[in-house]
Amino acid sequence: MTFNDRSTLLSHLKTRRSGKPRDMVAPGPSDAEIDDMIAIAARTPDHGKLSPWRFVVIPRDRRAAFAALLRGAYADENPDATEPQLEACDRFAQEGQALIVVLSSPVESHIPLWEQRMSTGAATMNLLHAAHAMGYVASWLTGWAAFSPRVRDAFGSADEAIAGFVYIGSPGRPLDERPRPDLARVRTVWAG
Repeated sequence: MTFNDRSTLLSHLKTRRSGKPRDMVAPGPSDAEIDDMIAIAARTPDHGKLSPWRFVVIPRDRRAAFAALLRGAYADENPDATEPQLEACDRFAQEGQALIVVLSSPVESHIPLWEQRMSTGAATMNLLHAAHAMGYVASWLTGWAAFSPRVRDAFGSADEAIAGFVYIGSPGRPLDERPRPDLARVRTVWAG
């Protein structure tokens, strides 16, 4: 199977596959391509036109600072942290050629918070689609750092939440398929 087939939109959607950040290599997207990806991501369902999300790009030259932030936060939250666990923080910060933190940034509105959070998820998925459509691979990760108040505070405020870390680059190895859900398990017909 050819993954992320860009011959048609439908082909792309049928073959979409994330790449593992640890397997991503250069080239990565340029700053202009990242801006285009974010503009595409923002073309998402958004009841009330609130834009309840933000995208924070972590440039390559700030990855060491991001690693230090992760190490410090992990050590503070896990006083018995081992060196291999702290090294995992370093790897998390350095993988991928581009790294974008997506924040759920709710707006005071009559639009329910749940809808605003779903819009953030849709924007994040659009970011992946944009990266794949431009010929890159991307991956949306969360993990402990997405739920760490200290990490969140480095990128946003207490009323925001990290929806994920999106890594973008070129595939360094062929992509592997992963198990997909059985349609009979996820699709039902309402009988009224």
